[in-house]
Amino acid sequence: MEETQDKGNPVIQKVEEKDASSLVAISGHPLHAMSVHFPIAFVFATLGVDVLYWWTGDAFWLRVGLWSSGGAFFLGMAAGLVGTAELLLVPGIRARAASWAHAIAAMTLIAVMGANWGTRMINPLDVLPQGLLLSGLAAVLTGIAGWHGGKLIFDHGVGLMVSPKD
Repeated sequence: MEETQDKGNPVIQKVEEKDASSLVAISGHPLHAMSVHFPIAFVFATLGVDVLYWWTGDAFWLRVGLWSSGGAFFLGMAAGLVGTAELLLVPGIRARAASWAHAIAAMTLIAVMGANWGTRMINPLDVLPQGLLLSGLAAVLTGIAGWHGGKLIFDHGVGLMVSPKD
């Protein structure tokens, strides 16, 4: 069920008329959509690593968690910068409420990932319970941000470069 079913609504028509194609792209491929995969993978890897540390107590998993949480944070920051540029530069993206919901969830996620990495940098033994809880929260926020991001792409066509013949 599409969010924009009511074609008679003039506000929805105005929003749909605005161009929502990506301005930050390489050969028609939006950078934001391409840059989110590694941070997402690192968020879930960090959660898995924390569970393995909890289960085994092996200090190896502390080192892996430091690197995976750092990767999630810094690559998430890069993806967030590109996404913020898209949000601010493209009026058709800015006009959609789902864009703002996605941005808020993603910025909250980046803050949690930073806290998770910072906790590990300051005191690696704080992984239990703080790091594990932050990793779980990051996984939930990843799902929320991903849901809204997918909604933007699949329901609203945001960031898609569609040729005139399509």
